[in-house]
Amino acid sequence: MDSPNPRYTLADIADRFGLELRGDETHLVGGVATLADAGPDDISFLANTAYLPKLADSRAGVVIIAAKHADSCPGNALVSDNPYAAYAKVATLFDHRPRNAPGVHDTAVIGSDVSIGEAVHVGAGAVIGDGCVIGDGCDIGPNCVLAPGVILGAGSRLVANVTLCDDVRLGQRVMVHPGAVIGADGFGIARDTKGWIKVPQLGGVRLGDDCEIGANACIDRGAIGHTVLEEDVRIDNLVQVGHNCHIGAHSALAAFAGLSGSTRVGRNVLFGGRSGTTGHLEIADGVTVTGMTMISKSITEPGSTWAGGIPGRPIREWQRALGRLFRLDKTIERLQGRDNNTEK
Repeated sequence: MDSPNPRYTLADIADRFGLELRGDETHLVGGVATLADAGPDDISFLANTAYLPKLADSRAGVVIIAAKHADSCPGNALVSDNPYAAYAKVATLFDHRPRNAPGVHDTAVIGSDVSIGEAVHVGAGAVIGDGCVIGDGCDIGPNCVLAPGVILGAGSRLVANVTLCDDVRLGQRVMVHPGAVIGADGFGIARDTKGWIKVPQLGGVRLGDDCEIGANACIDRGAIGHTVLEEDVRIDNLVQVGHNCHIGAHSALAAFAGLSGSTRVGRNVLFGGRSGTTGHLEIADGVTVTGMTMISKSITEPGSTWAGGIPGRPIREWQRALGRLFRLDKTIERLQGRDNNTEK
């Protein structure tokens, strides 16, 4: 029989995470929920002011909230300068998803000269090639494939159906979600008179500590040298990172973003969903690229924000705007003709 989820006093949570408590320090909570769905046993948070109207009616046992909104909280409050980050830390107390026990499944295939550390889990159908090095506490889920010579740092986890190709090295505590492919050949092709010639992709991939790679993301191997993600880079689902890209520490790419080959991204850079770059560009530190924005030249100004996506509009408004756009050339010609007549 499963044991009940642990419960914590607000005093314990405030002390553990360095938060200011306003309210009943003995109140117990045992889970998390949204402002609208939370009950007296739940923790919720307010990070987006769009949800401020829901605060007054919330039944949450406590709300993690910024100081400027704390007086509007109807009940207990945990005050933080960064409520969303504080919530992320507190929520780890309530992550009760089961962990895989150490051991190698009977159907796993382990090559020769493989080094497996302590407390490692290898799931059903996993294939680990010759000469791989698996650090302590790694978790390799079902049907993962590691090419010969792959290195996993301690505490890394491959959830399921992950493929790590030749010359891939992951740092410590790297999380790779289902279906991701790291180290496949990049899009290297050269044209000659008879068609395409494949350019050998002779480099590898290097991931720093604490990176996270989303489901079905693809990180290509380098053509010459390595594709590199520094520490704490976060890649969302369905992201493409081309060969020989270099992504600086603490950067993040949202779903469907794509970096063409040899793009160098600085530290603390954010790419929104469906954004991307052409190849051989450099992106300065701290840059933000909003969703659906294509970057076609290097960005040299640190901390700048770039946008190019067009927000959705009601279809009739969009059709009228598009019609005016298509008539723009004729309008300009007519105005130029009028100016020419005036000059005469």
